[in-house]
Amino acid sequence: MKALKLKRDWMIGWLLLLPAMVFLFAFTHIPAITSLVSSFYSTPRGRRPAKFLGLDNYQRMFDDPVFWKVLGNNLWFALGTIPLSIALAIVMALWVNDKLPGRGFARMAFFTPTVLPLIAVANIWLFFYTPGFGLFDQLLGLFGLPATNWLGSPETALNSVIVVTVWKEAGFFMIFYLAALQAIPKTLIEAAQIEGANRWTIFWRITFPLLMPTTLFVSINAVINCFRLVDHIFILTDGGPDNASALLLFYIFETAFRFWESGYAATLTVALLVMLCLLAIGQFFFFDRKVHYK
Repeated sequence: MKALKLKRDWMIGWLLLLPAMVFLFAFTHIPAITSLVSSFYSTPRGRRPAKFLGLDNYQRMFDDPVFWKVLGNNLWFALGTIPLSIALAIVMALWVNDKLPGRGFARMAFFTPTVLPLIAVANIWLFFYTPGFGLFDQLLGLFGLPATNWLGSPETALNSVIVVTVWKEAGFFMIFYLAALQAIPKTLIEAAQIEGANRWTIFWRITFPLLMPTTLFVSINAVINCFRLVDHIFILTDGGPDNASALLLFYIFETAFRFWESGYAATLTVALLVMLCLLAIGQFFFFDRKVHYK
């Protein structure tokens, strides 16, 4: 009788997991396997079927200067967005976790950019960056500084997109840090204060180590986000000028749907998935030694 009940519970558990597993396989695993297979074939055109090319697409990728350029852009984009977003999220969470006047309004203000549609956010910042008439140039004009083509210059285009991304993501990460701060036992803080520890010592010796599980989760999400950004690029720069602001996923989209080279786009997709897996595994093993789960 006990074995029958255990078997029934086991079946109910799998049935409850079945809808999520169907969506996971249909929209994650199967497309990944399909992309891997397609990366070894040419692009079918009309009545001409795809031909097996072996590793030719991968050789083309390694010889492609645009691939290395957008990969370098993506690495710079990651270095610019991930640390800044996480640091700003921690600062905002610490601030709105204290007892201050208008704390609810401050939390809402910090989180508002997160709930705005990506296209709307890009259009708002497009107005800010407009040469001569935008908000930034108007402010610089008060000090007699010349107008700047923020999105049209190779030196500033990618950095301008980084600013937009940090503004968009910091409030989202703040929610996770705020929840983690509220879960820290107050007795630990009170004991440290009794021992004479200042605010910086309490943060560095108690608060920050206890935030490491959240930092691990947030950092993995931040890495994924910085490699899947497409919307802002379309509206703000369209990858220009001269691919100065193009990121890897944007290049994949262009290759597949603008140049109609699905075989080569699949190869780029496989490279992107491999890089994301390696980065996620590296982050997990690097941070796991510093994570205090209890």
